[in-house]
Amino acid sequence: MAQTKVLSVGGSIVVPETPDTDFLKKFVSMTSEWLSQDKSRRLILVVGGGGPARIYQGAYRDICSSLAQAQTADSSEQDWIGIMATRLNAQLLKASFGNLCQNAVVYNPTEDIDFKGQVLVAAGWKPGFSTDNDAVLLAEKFNADTVVNLSNIEKVYTDDPRKNPDATPIDNITWKDFRKMVGDEWVPGKNCPFDPIASKKSDELNLKVICAAGKNIENIKAILDDKDYIGTTIRN
Repeated sequence: MAQTKVLSVGGSIVVPETPDTDFLKKFVSMTSEWLSQDKSRRLILVVGGGGPARIYQGAYRDICSSLAQAQTADSSEQDWIGIMATRLNAQLLKASFGNLCQNAVVYNPTEDIDFKGQVLVAAGWKPGFSTDNDAVLLAEKFNADTVVNLSNIEKVYTDDPRKNPDATPIDNITWKDFRKMVGDEWVPGKNCPFDPIASKKSDELNLKVICAAGKNIENIKAILDDKDYIGTTIRN
């Protein structure tokens, strides 16, 4: 029986401003080695928009505000710009895995998918949520009980540590308490540990989500191997 793991890979890890080729080489090498140890293993990687999304969304907002009759930047248009960035990042990741990833990049996680090979790469789908939610939908589709959310933070904190020096890291938290922290509303480009829409869906599915540092290759391997890891575990 296939053992499927889902990784929601933050775009800021893959493309902080330009593609981080040093990280990508290490990440692809480690995960390819992990997959080679057991041919029943499969990885689903859902990639965020990162630097390109922020840059292009910012450009759109700037253009809107400077027009003769200033207009408010449309949230749906901002989402679409971010989604297009995720698709470029995902295409790079798919190509990097070569023959291990035989499917085209997945844009719609709800469609019928014939998972070939050992790696499936997905990008943004439509406005209203981030790629975290796409990862949750793919976990549901392929019966994965855990989503690993890789970002530029090592753990979830009680508050933003950049603004509040008293913020403390969290090792374990329930969905009820986590959702109180992130709320229920999605805002394009919102910076939070896990998308509020994805959090609601994960809570309903009784899914476990692990939030961990995306650049810590050894820690990611420990998570894949079900060993002790550094991160925050969210579950019911």
